[in-house]
Amino acid sequence: MKDIAKEFGVSVATVSRALKDSPRISLERRQAIQKFAREHNFAPNMIAESLRNTRVKPQKLIGVIIPEFVHYYFASILTGIEEEATAQGYRLLVATSHESYEREVRICQAFFENKVCGVIVSQAKDTLRYDHFQRLIDASIPLVFYDRICTGVNASRVVVDDYMGAYNATTHLIETGCKRIAFYGSSMTLEISKNRYNGYRDALLKHGMQPDDELMRFCDNRADAEEITPELLQMENRPDGFFAINDDTAIGILYTAKHMGLKVPDDVSVCGFTNGFRAIACDPMLTTIEQRGKRVGEEAANILIGHVEGRIPLNKMERRIVRTRLVIRGTTR
Repeated sequence: MKDIAKEFGVSVATVSRALKDSPRISLERRQAIQKFAREHNFAPNMIAESLRNTRVKPQKLIGVIIPEFVHYYFASILTGIEEEATAQGYRLLVATSHESYEREVRICQAFFENKVCGVIVSQAKDTLRYDHFQRLIDASIPLVFYDRICTGVNASRVVVDDYMGAYNATTHLIETGCKRIAFYGSSMTLEISKNRYNGYRDALLKHGMQPDDELMRFCDNRADAEEITPELLQMENRPDGFFAINDDTAIGILYTAKHMGLKVPDDVSVCGFTNGFRAIACDPMLTTIEQRGKRVGEEAANILIGHVEGRIPLNKMERRIVRTRLVIRGTTR
């Protein structure tokens, strides 16, 4: 803008007004400056403009942290956040923690330095300290957790009904004839893992079956599932059903069972949790719990924008639950 001002012998303020088509500048001067700017590929710096305006009002920039981009569920949540935020005039600054606490801390600091108006986050698996989240709250930056919530920080949150999803999945396995049902879950430091395990356990107890530690594994990805499942399937009293914490893990179980010569679902039933594209790309197609990630993202964006715009007070913590549903396909009887 200084170069344009020098070219026309005017102030930078005059250039700024001309580029914004202000009637305070003559039509001839406006058109000349705008033509020169186009010919020299000039575009206003929107970040600088938003930073300048933060003294008057917060810029409409939301920071979003997702654990990993490759996971269908997180991608669908991001879609929901983006669509809702865009509809309300907000932009996103998106980063991935790669399941790393240290990286998550750096991202929060970068969001603070970039003056985001709020942050939407699903914490990394190894996050056990929450000072970086509390610093944002202490700076009056609204925070909304989704999926993996942080119980150590008093902030708004959006989750799916993990308990009922797991309860319904396990009940379906039992009602279709399974007598020994294995559970593959994540670390119990995560609330979603606790809730899904509790749903699994309570469904067993409800039907007169006792949880068996021998049938429980910490496993939340396909590679690990393919590595540890042969041990269970070679047991003398092997499981005849598996409930997995996500679809990738369930597909690892499915692949291993078929590779070992077992028929799915005649010999072994498998149920996952996500209902992503991979659930219908395997053979047989996967029975699973649908999480409705897009809806989770929409709810999270709505809550955050409500905090930013004052419709929801910063000291009022919103807690919303998105319902799940069982999708029955070919991996269960």
